[in-house]
Amino acid sequence: MAEKSKLWYLENFNLFSNLDKDKMMELNKLVKDSTAEKNIPIYFASEPSKTIYFLKTGRVKISKYLSDGSEKIIAIINPGEVFGEMAFFDEDERTEYAITLEPSLICAINKNDFSQFVEANPALNLRLTKLFGLKLKNFSERVEDLIFKDADHRIVSFIIRYAEKNGKKVGDQIFVKPFLKHQNIGQLTACSRQTVNYLLTDLRTKGIIDFDRSKLTINKMEELKKMIS
Repeated sequence: MAEKSKLWYLENFNLFSNLDKDKMMELNKLVKDSTAEKNIPIYFASEPSKTIYFLKTGRVKISKYLSDGSEKIIAIINPGEVFGEMAFFDEDERTEYAITLEPSLICAINKNDFSQFVEANPALNLRLTKLFGLKLKNFSERVEDLIFKDADHRIVSFIIRYAEKNGKKVGDQIFVKPFLKHQNIGQLTACSRQTVNYLLTDLRTKGIIDFDRSKLTINKMEELKKMIS
């Protein structure tokens, strides 16, 4: 039953959706499952980069720590996403930390095993290239936000991208569950937690969004987009 469960999760990664059953079974033998509670490191900066990870359930943050000890969140990994993928490009050492934000189920594969599997499946190589290209595009958009936009614009831009990526559209509304802590949003947008709290509360008062600790609801996406146009 455990093996069937692992295979089911792998089949639901978009990256592997076009692989036939035999290939999926082959991949299934190469990966290892593990569970981690909240706030557990998956890997540390400066350790050897030997493994690629696929998140099945839960959430993981990718962070860097500055010389003053402060943490900067680079990305939030959600179920169905890949992380630690720079190992695939012969990265020798990790340059960031990966830490669970909540209890998580994680699939790991040795980078050499994965490289051999990709070489035997050219279509997968193309998908990986597109995936990493999309990640680079998202990173570039965040850099542009940090350089050219004020705090309110950065927060609204982040909310729009986060909802479009992780939300579920029902009628005219978009539901995102779970939502992030205001502190995490602040770290992702280079804003203070107080600034995030003030803006989100103002948007809720205006009926544009609604939120609590577990979810975000966007009632008026077009109104949000007008704020950054």
